[in-house]
Amino acid sequence: MSGITSKTGATILGGIAGPDLSPDERAFFRAADPWGFILFGRNVDTPERLTRLTAGLRETVGRDAPILIDQEGGRVQRMRAPHWTDFAAPLDLAAHGERAVWLQYRLLGEELQAMGIDVDCAPGLDIAGATTHPFLLNRCFGGDAETVTRLGRAAADGLMAAGVLPVMKHLPGHGRTKVDSHHDLPVIDATLYDLEQTDFAPFRALADLPMAMTCHIRLTAVDDAPATASKPVIELIRNRIGFDGLLMTDDIGMQALSGTLPERAAAAIAAGCDMVLSCNETIPEMERIVAASGGLRDAALRRANAALSFRKAPDDADLADLRAELRALGGLA
Repeated sequence: MSGITSKTGATILGGIAGPDLSPDERAFFRAADPWGFILFGRNVDTPERLTRLTAGLRETVGRDAPILIDQEGGRVQRMRAPHWTDFAAPLDLAAHGERAVWLQYRLLGEELQAMGIDVDCAPGLDIAGATTHPFLLNRCFGGDAETVTRLGRAAADGLMAAGVLPVMKHLPGHGRTKVDSHHDLPVIDATLYDLEQTDFAPFRALADLPMAMTCHIRLTAVDDAPATASKPVIELIRNRIGFDGLLMTDDIGMQALSGTLPERAAAAIAAGCDMVLSCNETIPEMERIVAASGGLRDAALRRANAALSFRKAPDDADLADLRAELRALGGLA
């Protein structure tokens, strides 16, 4: 059993100040009982400190809580040299083919697993286009739905072979956006037909994955509210795209969203998101987010348990051979 109940917070929390847990952080997490945690570069120092941190986080909630990280390769990777491998960005990696993608994420997943990290916020299934904002462009696997679907599946399979759960993102598709949702609300004016044929297609094809992340974009063809806070968009994700796994928000602190942090969290849960992701908030801010998000209920509790049931030990592999193969394919410097 996962040990989670209806009293477990519908939150993934990341407001950890550094590479070591403070007494105040320990006490807060013990009381808040979030479903999981997410780590950032500020939390990553040496392997010894990182494994101590992941073990300490689990100790605060008294269970094998999932620990997430953004480790895509390229610009978005929290664990870096000299202790870990600097992997290629998805768009650069894509040029080396499907096998190279699987190999990178198998090896990347092995490094995460060794540190006690069992969830990676990848693969990104957004489709790159001529106007895609630079913050997202090289994080995409390609410029068409077929390529993104095929390489996204290879990345997800590589992670799961390493015993790491993937989180596909950013539903229902961020690739058309011209602004950075960390700072502004992107608006997509495409028709629902065009979105169905392109943006939604990779997510529909990988809808069997256990977890996914929303994005803070406005689809004018569906609703005026950002996707994360839009009941019609969440219903579209569930019914038209067909994803019935655990759906978490993108970072609730991003400025594409309006309102206070508790208002954002409550709106996301009301819209149908299962989990609120808080990445950079202080303890008082996280306390308010936890209160607004509530506990896991009904379908969200079922999905949270189902997602964790996908966890397994890494497959047997000769990692040196896999690394040599990736290097021979040109996917590793």
